[in-house]
Amino acid sequence: MSSSALPRRRTVPVRVGSITVGGDAPIVVQSMTNTDTADAAATAKQVQALAAAGSELVRITVNTEDAARQVARIRDLLDAVGCRVPLVGDFHYNGHLLLTKYPECAEALAKYRINPGNVGFGRKKDAQFATMIEIAIQRDKPVRIGVNWGSLDPALVARMMDENAARATPKEAAEVTRDALIHSALSSAARAEEIGLPRDRIILSCKVSDVQDLVAVYAQLAAQCDYALHLGLTEAGIGTKGIVASSAAMGILLQQGIGDTIRVSLTPEPGGDRTREVVVAQELLQTMGLRSFTPLVTACPGCGRTTSTVFQELAQDIQAYVRSQMPLWRERYPGVEDMSLAVMGCVVNGPGESKHASIGISLPGTGEAPAAPVFIDGEKRLTLRGDNIAGEFKAILDEYVEQRYGHAAAAESSTA
Repeated sequence: MSSSALPRRRTVPVRVGSITVGGDAPIVVQSMTNTDTADAAATAKQVQALAAAGSELVRITVNTEDAARQVARIRDLLDAVGCRVPLVGDFHYNGHLLLTKYPECAEALAKYRINPGNVGFGRKKDAQFATMIEIAIQRDKPVRIGVNWGSLDPALVARMMDENAARATPKEAAEVTRDALIHSALSSAARAEEIGLPRDRIILSCKVSDVQDLVAVYAQLAAQCDYALHLGLTEAGIGTKGIVASSAAMGILLQQGIGDTIRVSLTPEPGGDRTREVVVAQELLQTMGLRSFTPLVTACPGCGRTTSTVFQELAQDIQAYVRSQMPLWRERYPGVEDMSLAVMGCVVNGPGESKHASIGISLPGTGEAPAAPVFIDGEKRLTLRGDNIAGEFKAILDEYVEQRYGHAAAAESSTA
């Protein structure tokens, strides 16, 4: 199925700063800092790094008065370096107090995230929820009502479990929990609208950490509303486990047209880079044909025919080079993100895959002649030999980008 044939669930568009979520807008990639928000400099630095990697929204924790006091400064620090990425405030337990006491925090944020499971308890719950919604209305801010199965309202779960037990044919406990997630999200959204928050200021999420539960919950939620949906597998895990789980769950839902903004919630490895989750989210959308962010490199996995590590090193080198060039290329060369590259390791599939790419190179495998044919737009143009194949291939790549996409930029400016 081509990307143009993929279904897309139509939702109410929501404006978050300069970004539109839902409607006909592209699926938005977002991430979240893991710094102490009270440390404004460290938080601004990480927000800037996430934005540079491609995060179009960045969420920050606002959990204490010290954190709330620093939000406006974080916004100022970002603006001073030209980083305009919208900030989302993540509130739990005391959001009503912090947003009321620190109006500069409420204004600096582009969106509020409210968890109905811990916005308040007992008789205070409705009043504290209403306070946050009223502030959002006053400041014309959108709200994500984000339910999480790790923090569901215990009173709601207990009531729904009791009602289920009284049924002639009770549901499984897991299904009741999924129902509770959806009920919490939809009833909270309905209450927000009753208070006066417009429908085009509401985004919903129902996060779980199990792949099949996430698919089931969002399929039901999407069938029951037209709110924009934030998609993500919560507590996905570390390393490949988190990547595989998030990709499996969100890939299914995205294929069904469900999801307007996504986050891949990876636990960073010790010393790891927080921006990795942004790259994974982009690659998920791009490999599904839903968006283009940066040229991706097709490379063979290697076998007994490719005992040399040259093609592996070249593939890694070229992918890293492309990513490093993208901030400049994106500004100068419109459409370059759609370019495709191939770095192959032997004659079996090398020439064929290289012909399918914008630019491809087929390196010699075991026993093959020490020559690397280069294919450009499906035609063999030249053959590289010697010890500087990587450098020569990068030069060819730079020339291709300038000739192919530089002309597009020139044509665009001449008609402006």
